Amino acid sequence: MRIDLMLDSLDGLSVGDALGNEFPVMRRSLAELRAGELSYGPWKWTDDTEMACSVVAELLEHGEIGQDRLAGAFARRMDPGRDYGFHAVGTMSRIRDGAPWREAAGAAYGNEGSCGNGGAMRVAPLGAYYADDPKRIVAEAVKSAQVTHMHREGVVGAVAVALAAGRAAHARLSETRLTPSEFITSILGQLNDSETGRAIQRAQALLGASPADAAHELGNGSRVTAQDTVPFTIWVAATHLNDYRTAITTCIAADGDIDTTSAIVGGIIAANTAGADSMTGIPRDWLSAREPLPAWYERARAQHVARPSRLRRLFTGRK
Repeated sequence: MRIDLMLDSLDGLSVGDALGNEFPVMRRSLAELRAGELSYGPWKWTDDTEMACSVVAELLEHGEIGQDRLAGAFARRMDPGRDYGFHAVGTMSRIRDGAPWREAAGAAYGNEGSCGNGGAMRVAPLGAYYADDPKRIVAEAVKSAQVTHMHREGVVGAVAVALAAGRAAHARLSETRLTPSEFITSILGQLNDSETGRAIQRAQALLGASPADAAHELGNGSRVTAQDTVPFTIWVAATHLNDYRTAITTCIAADGDIDTTSAIVGGIIAANTAGADSMTGIPRDWLSAREPLPAWYERARAQHVARPSRLRRLFTGRK
């Protein structure tokens, strides 16, 4: 069950990332996006997906986050052509050259550590994997973030997204429907006080506002920080928890760091909507247009996912 939830979340994350990355060059309107009139792929994904695949591979192989292993995997697999940020390339290059990850990650931004949205962009599948254990979600999300983002806000952003994906997946398992406010309350109850947490409280107060007003108040990722990215994505996920297409369209309409906001929201929503096998899940043509995931990831997945599990058969009708 855990693996199914995680893999659906990864599909949602990677499709959101790839569409957010490609949409600005498609020469299509938002109306065409809402209608599903998009160009054929492949839609290329970015660092959001590449790093999320390493998180998923780590969980498939070990069932938990080993920070030394994950840091090494991030550094070894980093493809700078996947739109990694300047500081991320520097941190992982240092790790690749032999520096301890704590030293490399802690040295960023004048030894304050990064508060960027990189820890949050890749973590939704982890939250889905531990859907039945919020305390474990927090502990493992912290570990997954720290290998590149040592700043408190960068870690809290990752924890919030992981909790959101876990709550979305749990609602799917229990066949319950959450109100937007209930959804956000379940996240806030697990967060320590922080700027990001206070902004998520603000997101709860903005439920029912227009997407433009929410993005104006909360940020749209333009600053590439957890504080400027995660609260809006939580607002979008809470508002459209049962509608993947609308949730991703909302992220793209808000502009900003749209591949990352779409990746975060896509990972949360797909954990709730049974991936591409639901009327409200990932549109099948979007999933088909997404560039294939890395070959090394597919090999790892094949070793641990030999056949559809009971959960996947339940939601897809597969035998």
